[in-house]
Amino acid sequence: MAARKASGKSSKDKKRQEMLRDYVRARGAEYLKDPNVTSIGVGRKNGDGEVCLVFTVGQKAEPSMLESLGTQELPKEIEIEGQKILTDVVARRYRPAFDVVSPQDRSILKQRLDPVMPGASVSHINGTAGTLGLIVFDGDTGAPCILSNWHVLHGDGGRIGDTIVQPGPHDDNNVAGNRCGDLLRSHLGVAGDCALSRLRGRGIERAIHGLDVVPTRLADVDLDDHVVKTGRTTNTTHGIVRRTDVIVRLDYGGQTGPKDIGCFEIGPDPENPASDNEISMGGDSGSAWIIKDADAPTDIFAGLHFAGEGGGNADEHALACYPRSVQNKLNFTLTPPESVIFDEDVSAATGARAGFDEGFLGLPAPMPEMSLSIKRDAVNFGRAQTIPYTHFSVCLSAKRRLARFVAWNIDGARKVQLGRHGFRLDDRISPDVQLGEALYEDNRLDRGHIARRADLAWGPIEEARQANRDSFFFTNIAPQHERYNQSMRGGLWGRLENLVLEEAAQADIRVSVLAGPVFRDDDPEYRGARIPRDFWKLVAYKGADDALTAACFILSQTDLLSDIEAFDFDPFRLYQVSVEELERRTALGLAAYAEADITKDPGRLSVLSAESLASVPLAHGVREIFAETDIAI
Repeated sequence: MAARKASGKSSKDKKRQEMLRDYVRARGAEYLKDPNVTSIGVGRKNGDGEVCLVFTVGQKAEPSMLESLGTQELPKEIEIEGQKILTDVVARRYRPAFDVVSPQDRSILKQRLDPVMPGASVSHINGTAGTLGLIVFDGDTGAPCILSNWHVLHGDGGRIGDTIVQPGPHDDNNVAGNRCGDLLRSHLGVAGDCALSRLRGRGIERAIHGLDVVPTRLADVDLDDHVVKTGRTTNTTHGIVRRTDVIVRLDYGGQTGPKDIGCFEIGPDPENPASDNEISMGGDSGSAWIIKDADAPTDIFAGLHFAGEGGGNADEHALACYPRSVQNKLNFTLTPPESVIFDEDVSAATGARAGFDEGFLGLPAPMPEMSLSIKRDAVNFGRAQTIPYTHFSVCLSAKRRLARFVAWNIDGARKVQLGRHGFRLDDRISPDVQLGEALYEDNRLDRGHIARRADLAWGPIEEARQANRDSFFFTNIAPQHERYNQSMRGGLWGRLENLVLEEAAQADIRVSVLAGPVFRDDDPEYRGARIPRDFWKLVAYKGADDALTAACFILSQTDLLSDIEAFDFDPFRLYQVSVEELERRTALGLAAYAEADITKDPGRLSVLSAESLASVPLAHGVREIFAETDIAI
């Protein structure tokens, strides 16, 4: 719990608040069955009197008129543990603070921002516009994420994985150019109206616009706390907590309908009045309310704004979800993971890495599906079976101490030329599951990058440098013979890698790649490790018809590893294979690429130019592309 200044409340008030909190949790849903009751919570009698139970209703009426409204009279007092406590009834309606505004208002918060910042316009791709509340970090991977509301990022009919745009479509309808992430998790219920989007392709500014604070702590809000927020529509406004432990019934419309949401209520701060006395308006949904101390914002996150007064209601107010409930449902942290320190010649870099972006192409291009046995063999990173890095992710086999597969994204148009770094173990995971330097000493084995550093070094310079450094972790390295790996010496894999990157850059397209060794039980053992004979690669991209296209390759070293020290062997051979054949050889699930398989439509353009590939038919899903002795590819 965040540190708090003394509230000055009596022990009697505190005891009464605790009793009423338990009462609301136990009986609140029952009262909300009454169609006229809009919420129940803990507040003050007549707004500034003693602590009591406060009901809000859609319409107040004399007792004789209640039956005609389909409602019942609410109690004037309740009894808890033998103590009688007064109630109060206030006419008040609520609606989600999510609406459109006049297009002529071009506040910076309604424009496309890079870096993105809290307070800015954001939305589901099929939504209108809400507010980016905070930049937080995924509890599983450490990746930076957007925190906002369910009805901003998910909404009726939305799905996990959907595209999130900044700004929202109502502020800029160029949704194709405004993608900033995809929906990661969401929740709508008593714990809150909340959602997380994983950030993609934008820089981040964690300080809230207009407040210049970065929240690092969570509040347990209390009556009379002073708070402030920045929203897309009303910008910076101030308020005072006037009800806590509220359960409100809110109608989200569509298939979602009415939902009971746990929250607290905020009224205007008379010492800091808002423009037109509006502390929130449509489009402010998702704003982060922050605790104030001595009239200045602190680093304490008070709550996630999600609703305001309904139409025609003159009583200005706002509703916010409790931050700890939201955090528990969405699994995030306010601060990034601890820094990871690299070699002395490079600076410390944050441990938060987004990893492989499955929506990078603008089409779903996921990592392979894993069987139960493969998942059990995978080295866990938090709750995930893959380890995130900058622009790539690794599924590491604990038994083989090598990557089972690596998934990465290439933006050839934004590549950056950077120097090499030393190889290193990843100290975020145990050294017992990583093959290190000892395997490569005094032989002709190369430390072969699975995701090549030239593929990964793109984007803003610091991001590219981080990706370049990350590529040298041994988790991304596999033992490969020098003639196989090094492109400058004519190595086949290196030549294919160069071809893919060059074509991507020339065509100004994005590419996603999956690759790894083919694990076989009869792989030869050397220095306590089994050396893979074969390697595979799947190259995915958006084709000329804007459909997903996938090309698969295998380089085979069968019967070529009899003498690892000398490495005398026949020529390496590279084959193009079907997705189905690649699934059979790797035991990985690649069904997402089945319809994209280029071998099903030989006329479909490949990211590899036609003259680069042998124009021979596939036999049983396999054809030879080129051998090591070929003069040209």
